[in-house]
Amino acid sequence: MSLRITTLAERPEFAANLWDMDHAWKEFMFNDPLADFYYPVADTRFADYVLVADDSAEPGRLVARGCMIPFTGKGELPDDGWDAVIRRGWLARETGTSPDLVSALEITIRKDRLGTGVSQHMVRAMRDTAAARGFAELVAPVRPNRKHLEPGTPMTEYAYRTRDDGLPHDAWLRVHVRLGGRIVKVAPRSMTISGTLAEWRGWTGLPFDTTGMVTVPGALVPVHCDVEHDYAVYVEPNVWVSHPLTGS
Repeated sequence: MSLRITTLAERPEFAANLWDMDHAWKEFMFNDPLADFYYPVADTRFADYVLVADDSAEPGRLVARGCMIPFTGKGELPDDGWDAVIRRGWLARETGTSPDLVSALEITIRKDRLGTGVSQHMVRAMRDTAAARGFAELVAPVRPNRKHLEPGTPMTEYAYRTRDDGLPHDAWLRVHVRLGGRIVKVAPRSMTISGTLAEWRGWTGLPFDTTGMVTVPGALVPVHCDVEHDYAVYVEPNVWVSHPLTGS
């Protein structure tokens, strides 16, 4: 594997197909309303913070993408992690405020290349890109990739579970820690996705016909369903990881 990873600003030809890559994301994940402040303009306003990767064996075909956004941290990592960095990043750009942090938003690997080590190259590239732009720290509201198998386990327990070698139990958290990241805390309401019961049925194929907590494939915690009031809400916790960049 010989990956070439650059920013989208350096290779704008990828913009037209940036979101067409075959991926493993569940449909409900595309319905966080805060995403509308970033993704429709990611290839223009934030092109310096979007990474694209292809392989020398198939040049010009996306293997992975990575999205970041500079934002104002205000001296803390917000409890509403993913949503907060998009909101604060948008406001910083609109008001001309100088951001003091840069956050990862996603790394998406083409489905047929999952498990081949691409993710660690993308994290390294994010670190390098952030450092090259003068940031001393890259942060990430990480979505642990095995947490969906334990939706009933509190994230405060899951995030700090380790193996015998002291590394995180979760594979995605483990990638970050191996590359110099440090688990800081849980972001308990990192993403909030709400919808009518009809919308949730369309997103998941599940009946959503009983009030209570609904286990949804791919969700990190159960979704709260209220039949009487015709809505369901998913509040996803993530894990804040900090990558110090000074001297890296």
